[in-house]
Amino acid sequence: MMMNLNALKIDPEFQGKIPPLTFEELNQLEANILRDGRIINPIIVWRGLIVDGHNRFTIAKKHPEIPFTVHEKEFASRYEAIIWICKNQLGRRNLTPEQKKYLIGKQYEAEKCANGGDRRSPVAKSGAATRHLIGGEKTCMKVAAENNVGKTFVKDAEHFARGLDAAEEAVPGTRQKVLSGEVKPTAAEIASVARAPPEERPALVAEICKPKKPKPQKPTAPKQKTPPAVAAPLPDASTSDEEAPDEEPTYAPAPSEPVFPQKENEPLKVDRQQILEIANNRYHAKQLADGAAMLCEVSGAVNAMIRRWESVFRDYPDILTNTENRNAVKRNIQKVKDYLQKLEDTL
Repeated sequence: MMMNLNALKIDPEFQGKIPPLTFEELNQLEANILRDGRIINPIIVWRGLIVDGHNRFTIAKKHPEIPFTVHEKEFASRYEAIIWICKNQLGRRNLTPEQKKYLIGKQYEAEKCANGGDRRSPVAKSGAATRHLIGGEKTCMKVAAENNVGKTFVKDAEHFARGLDAAEEAVPGTRQKVLSGEVKPTAAEIASVARAPPEERPALVAEICKPKKPKPQKPTAPKQKTPPAVAAPLPDASTSDEEAPDEEPTYAPAPSEPVFPQKENEPLKVDRQQILEIANNRYHAKQLADGAAMLCEVSGAVNAMIRRWESVFRDYPDILTNTENRNAVKRNIQKVKDYLQKLEDTL
């Protein structure tokens, strides 16, 4: 469906759920669109509000000669629209841990509202409508299962999302800085913003977004002086300056129980081979990952490709019905086939 650019509107709440592209990613998207001469993926809207395609919309306004299409979706409420946005982003993008946590938190928050609204409201407290509500615990388990995480993660994600929204309201621009990794406060620090009084939040946000000072290194314990009766270390014996805090402390044998026979005022004689064997048995070479250990990367890449393709085909059905889009898909399939054939020939 074609639509005038002026008829499309950006909703700040919807846009806030979209993880921002990096400068390089945005430039690459614009270059791809200019190369193709059209915006292939449609801009998804609900009642004229953009729910997906904010970056494509920005590029379309910058290049009004570039054709684009609009796909209208139907949602029962704003909560349903937010749920769709969160699920869509969780299934389509390579996300940072902070972006994933924020989206899961917002999905859970919207799911609870869509399933029964605010249970603290006077209507919910009156009990007049609670018989139709879906329990919060059941909603939490549903969101956890959909995102392959635990229910504790979902609840923590909700606190993180609320705190990040409060931080954004107190200091605009904070959300993008945190989600892009420009600043790295902890999840607990972000969650604390929502619990703070509104007038204290700007100062709190400024404090938790300060660059973290590196932790001072623990001073190494001074080496114990070698008792006079013990021979000096041999030149080729393995030594290390690293401390081993988890090891049991070792002690020299009691003077009443001499290990080596010795004469008065004569240095203690030490078995050179014994020291070398002890040193060699104490340290072990680190094992490097081999091909068998890295097969999980290959399997993960295959599953990710299948999941992302299925998500795109499901959300943008015109890819499989439009002739040009189908041809583009076929070219990508052929590219994958050629690579797999080349790989199979080497096996």
